[in-house]
Amino acid sequence: MEIIGCQVRREPPNSTERYTRWINQLASDQLLTQVFTSHGPTVVMPTWFCSRAWFSHVGPFDEGGQGVPEDLLFFYSHLRKGGGVVRVDQSLLIYRYHPKAATHSVLETTIWTHRVRFLEERALPHWAAFTIWNAGRQGRRLYRSLTAESRRKVVAFCDVDENKIKKGFYSYEDSEERPKPRVPILHFRAARPPFVICVKLDLTGGAFEDNLRSLHLQEGRDFLHFS
Repeated sequence: MEIIGCQVRREPPNSTERYTRWINQLASDQLLTQVFTSHGPTVVMPTWFCSRAWFSHVGPFDEGGQGVPEDLLFFYSHLRKGGGVVRVDQSLLIYRYHPKAATHSVLETTIWTHRVRFLEERALPHWAAFTIWNAGRQGRRLYRSLTAESRRKVVAFCDVDENKIKKGFYSYEDSEERPKPRVPILHFRAARPPFVICVKLDLTGGAFEDNLRSLHLQEGRDFLHFS
């Protein structure tokens, strides 16, 4: 069974420009491969359509109140139960932005925790080893957030920043292991897939996207976007 959504028009038109481009331009296969990103569900909840029977099977929404990402939790439950995602490629909804929207009450740390656990549940068991693309703050944060079992699968970080690469490795100082884990930091061309990518899309003038394209990898098999 599928959740069906559509493209949207944002009001005001210039609000959340990166998010709006993402939600409207994902290819059909990316509706499933990009479910781990910080943008959340790959079709916007106000556009969702599914059968009542399927909603009853998956649901209900978590009514825990302010601060609960109920759309994300339902979306994850939907995927866990084998549901698919489809988008109608027409703009059928005006999606209004305002600063007092309930979504702003959800803490980023709450969403982060759910996202990491979902990544570990759905993706990482399929990989014996992987590389975290980004040796900076976000990549290190993901590494530290993983369970010990998942951390042991991280064979390297990779980056384009020569200063980070020159350091040679990242030492996980908070680890209780002895010796403390030391993870190599490589140039992205020297690293091997699969990658969990902790670089935000649409923020580098196309430079990151060009680098990724140059490796001729397949999304979902060789890499996943997390940021």
